[in-house]
Amino acid sequence: MSSSVPRPAIGRRDFLRYTGTLGAAAAVTATLSACSGPASTGSSGAGKDKDLITAVIGYGNDQTWDPTMTASAFAMAGNNHIYEGLVDTDPITRAPYPALATALPADPSATTWRFELRPGAKWHDGRPVTVDDVLFTFEAILDEKAKRLTYSFFATWLKEVRRAGANAVELVLKFPFPDALPRLTIAKIMPKHVFGVPGGWDAAAKGKAVGSGPYRMTAHNPKSNTSFEAFADYNGPRRPLVKRMNWLSIVEASARVAKVSGGAAEAQIADNVPFANIEQLRGAGLTVEGGKGMNHMFLMFNTRQKPFDDVRVRQALLYAIDTKTMINVGLKGHGTPATSFLNEQNPSYARARTVYSHDPAKARALLAEAGVTNLTINLMAVNLSWIVECLPTITNSWSAIGVKTTLEPQDTSALFTKMDQSQSYQVVAAASNPNQFGLDADLILRYNYTSGGTWMKYTKWDGTAEAKDLFAKMDEATREPDPARKRELVRAYIDIIAEQAVLYPVVHTELMTAWDPKKLTGVRAQAYPGVNLLQARRL
Repeated sequence: MSSSVPRPAIGRRDFLRYTGTLGAAAAVTATLSACSGPASTGSSGAGKDKDLITAVIGYGNDQTWDPTMTASAFAMAGNNHIYEGLVDTDPITRAPYPALATALPADPSATTWRFELRPGAKWHDGRPVTVDDVLFTFEAILDEKAKRLTYSFFATWLKEVRRAGANAVELVLKFPFPDALPRLTIAKIMPKHVFGVPGGWDAAAKGKAVGSGPYRMTAHNPKSNTSFEAFADYNGPRRPLVKRMNWLSIVEASARVAKVSGGAAEAQIADNVPFANIEQLRGAGLTVEGGKGMNHMFLMFNTRQKPFDDVRVRQALLYAIDTKTMINVGLKGHGTPATSFLNEQNPSYARARTVYSHDPAKARALLAEAGVTNLTINLMAVNLSWIVECLPTITNSWSAIGVKTTLEPQDTSALFTKMDQSQSYQVVAAASNPNQFGLDADLILRYNYTSGGTWMKYTKWDGTAEAKDLFAKMDEATREPDPARKRELVRAYIDIIAEQAVLYPVVHTELMTAWDPKKLTGVRAQAYPGVNLLQARRL
């Protein structure tokens, strides 16, 4: 795909941050193919090699690696080691720091931000990073016809990016928007000479990665592993502390746990640790820590399918769910009932006006008010292990209000292929975590609620009067300069999203990371999928 060729807003390869189960891409480039060879998840003695970190990632590595399009947990985490933004953010605090730029803007409230590029910055192929590369990247992101995934994170507030000298650029904002500064980490700067050529964007999607960051990709075996090596010419702020990394893609929970546990464990760290294995791993001497964030199970309704076009029916099905049982049984206590679209730890959190506490009587009354009886639902779901563990609670809860349910958990790509093809569906249970992109409410809500965006296309809702009113209120909140007034406007549209219940979380969960403290230090557990090992050392 070239920068002038349109693409859908967000394809099925690009948005779910969990199981990467799409078909493996063809060899990404001659270079990568040469160094990839047969799929391999490691080598004997890998656990003793102190120049190597072996990590187990509980998500697929076979989705798109294009930084402008991906929401794959594996690819986004990998890209954070390979690429740089003008500004990047700390993986835990999310505080911004200059990356390819030499400094942060002197006045984040200004409508022009000037950035000098870091002298001596090089791409992994040895060529220098230039202003043209920055312009190329932002041109792609702001391309209204292509509408890449990152488009909605920038188009509302960023007018243009222009040359400001031989080694400097200026970002021109449509209005003062200091909250956008941390978002610049989403805009990973890409080399024009690599991805601006015919077929360049397709190569990025299939796994070709050439950045200016601390690590360069050395091999990519979809559905198996991706390996990295410290980039000798990197001169940025977060230098790699380990020479090599091998990330194993292991979606199956028991196999993932086995790789990081036991005396002969090959891996030193694993993310997406199953709740049922936490005490087992701690008993074996591993550190297991969690992060509470946006990670949630949501229900999404096809509003063109009756009776799900009726808000009372959507509300009834949410009121019916026994979230306490779901958390205790399905999540082993590692969850919180949703009281807003945002999780309670989010800086913009406010309890929504409509909270779907377990209330079967209210659920039955709403169905009666809507004139719905003898309702039978086919509930499609992604086959993530923790989602599957939660499904029986939904079935039992809906049965208690007289709703029959057929469960249909399935491969993630298969499920969303059906919706991409506009095949008929009723209700979907899936997982999401927009915290991969950032923490601010505007960003999080626009990930799901964007006119013309993929999620809204799936719900068939964004053409309604209620949706148009919501989008207008979101735009008003984005433009509002007064912080107190902005909070009021954000809370108002969060209330609308809660009331409409078109795509809405049921529970927010913890994400658990385990590592061997005798072999690895400098690790911090994230509240979003993946790992960041830029400050990790082998022991």
